Amino acid sequence: MEEAVLYAVENGIATITMNRPKSLNSMNDGLIFGLHAALDKAEADAEVRCIVLTGAGKAFCAGGDLSYLNGLESIAAKKAFIAKVGDVAKRITVIAKPVIAWVNGVTAGAGVNLMLACDLVYASHKARFGESFAKVGLIPDCGGLYFLPRAIGLHKAKELMFTGDLIDAPTAEKLGMLNDVVEEEFLQDKVYEIAARLATSAPLAIGLTKKYLNDTALSLDEVLALEETTQSLLMGTEDCKEGIAAFYEKRPPVFKGK
Repeated sequence: MEEAVLYAVENGIATITMNRPKSLNSMNDGLIFGLHAALDKAEADAEVRCIVLTGAGKAFCAGGDLSYLNGLESIAAKKAFIAKVGDVAKRITVIAKPVIAWVNGVTAGAGVNLMLACDLVYASHKARFGESFAKVGLIPDCGGLYFLPRAIGLHKAKELMFTGDLIDAPTAEKLGMLNDVVEEEFLQDKVYEIAARLATSAPLAIGLTKKYLNDTALSLDEVLALEETTQSLLMGTEDCKEGIAAFYEKRPPVFKGK
């Protein structure tokens, strides 16, 4: 059997590919286990500076595999699976490396929320998005109740979640769910152009910026205190000194995460 998740590293970029194209990369235990394992590898590898998450075939991720979910008989089994799905989304938000969603096609249910957990999202103009849970009698999972209102506002999030209607890529971009919509033939180049830039950026600064942006519980006073402490430490790092030297020498900086 083919692996449910593929993993590859090149030029400091780890590509994680959900690989169940016949089921539109819907989530079952194998796919979730594979995502956790791939994220573990990317997090532990010091050479990896950026992560790209995508799906094989014509879909990014169609959400939960309904046939698999129907086979979960006990409450304990259902809770365990949903917890593991949620943990994938959380891992993406806390890993100290930028994660880019390369959305090549259909994205529904938990797939939308997995996408929203990523730091940047680039989608094909052919992509469609649907918070389809209510249509099968479920509430959003994979962090959707957290991610979607933050991205598009409470009332619009309620509309999409209550109706489960599909929206197209330009609409999703206008709402704030995407960074950009790209013609299908140029999407891969766009994603890896951005990934290459992030892979050569200062990893300490990027990781801490991500950490603080994702902590919505911080007050302004707490943010200012974090800025004071963190900035003073970063100013003493090799990366900061390299960045300043490169600025004056009019050359690209070479950051080492030190």
